[in-house]
Amino acid sequence: MWLLWGVGVTAYVLSVTNRTSLASVGVDAAVRFDADASTLSMFAVIQLAVYGLMQIPAGLLLDRYGARPIITIGMVLMAAGQLVMAFAPNVGVAILARMLLGAGDAAVFPSVLRVIATWFPDQKAPVMVQMTGVIGQAGQLLALLPLAALLHATTWSVAFGSLAGLCVLFAVLTYAVIRNRPPGRDADVSVDTSTGVIRAVTSAADLREGFRESWAHPATRLAFWSHFTTPFAGTAFVMLWGFPFLTVGEGLSPALASLVITVFVVFGMFAGPVIGALSSRHPMRRSRMLVLPTVAVQVVAWLVVLALSEPAPLWLLFVLACALATGGPASMIAFDHARTYNPSHRLSTATGIVNGGGFLAGLIAIFLIGLAMDLQGAGTPETYTLDAFRIAFLTQVPLWLLGSAFIVIERKRTRLHIGLDEPRPRRRDRDHG
Repeated sequence: MWLLWGVGVTAYVLSVTNRTSLASVGVDAAVRFDADASTLSMFAVIQLAVYGLMQIPAGLLLDRYGARPIITIGMVLMAAGQLVMAFAPNVGVAILARMLLGAGDAAVFPSVLRVIATWFPDQKAPVMVQMTGVIGQAGQLLALLPLAALLHATTWSVAFGSLAGLCVLFAVLTYAVIRNRPPGRDADVSVDTSTGVIRAVTSAADLREGFRESWAHPATRLAFWSHFTTPFAGTAFVMLWGFPFLTVGEGLSPALASLVITVFVVFGMFAGPVIGALSSRHPMRRSRMLVLPTVAVQVVAWLVVLALSEPAPLWLLFVLACALATGGPASMIAFDHARTYNPSHRLSTATGIVNGGGFLAGLIAIFLIGLAMDLQGAGTPETYTLDAFRIAFLTQVPLWLLGSAFIVIERKRTRLHIGLDEPRPRRRDRDHG
């Protein structure tokens, strides 16, 4: 049981490494493919879009075939993606590589969740899911100094070919070790060992219920906008634009820039359990106490950094990294909203909608930053400037404002829907009262 989970979570670490493999080599990618900022953004945007679009197909395939073949196929697709990236002669082929990577990545985390649900007792599942998420983020660290060091010590093809080789190794390992379910069971079910309750495990969206019914519930919309608003700044920072901003814009050495992003990853790993515990302890105050303050912290940190007339001091960049790192853990609160207020038969659909919010905001943010760089004539590493980065990162502000406004609106509607607040009397009723 623990061996299966260990192999699965290590595969997820590698999946995150692949997902963020351009984090510290974005400038190298721009030079190799002679790509402007908008084109460089498209690498991450298309990868995220494919990842998001593959969530429902991956769930359907998991329900039909189980975790073992799906996680193996995911590793094979990522191996193919990195192999294509290693030898890509132009931007078009490189974008195809990122599409393969996104498709493979989409299969891994849901498969590991399926392993947890079918092999571990119901009581342990929430803790195991949290542990999987926290450990998986370590994959971002492998995408920083080790990959960049390997690339600069060898060649582009060797660095990305090595990632492809690791994916092949884990394709073999996951197929050899992981099993769909414990011996003696003929279906994917989870068991509550204290009560004996057996529940069928499904991961796909409930297409019979449809998206309309799920979206009609204000709690689903609250969850969507919470997941839309909290993580996108961190996603844009760590997936693509943080490293060029820190090195070319702020003038840090690659080692110091990697340290700043390492702080982002490590702080997020520590913040996750704290925010999760507060969310469980204060379920009726999640938006006001956790989600909106997290957004405010990110906005203030970015605006302070961008308002300076000269490069920011290192300590302030560490503060920025910590502020952005809270976005990922805070975005998990969105799934608490969906789980708490949606009926069980509609939960998978609501979860799929919520998950799409974060990826939509992330790809919009990444693209807008790249577009803003191009429009300023700073689309290549040779023309990147701190002033151009300042203006480009300000494109995140409308996304924060839009998301925060809808969080406030949908929070009120949710409280009215579940009877926590009384509807305000209409003006005509007050006049007649």
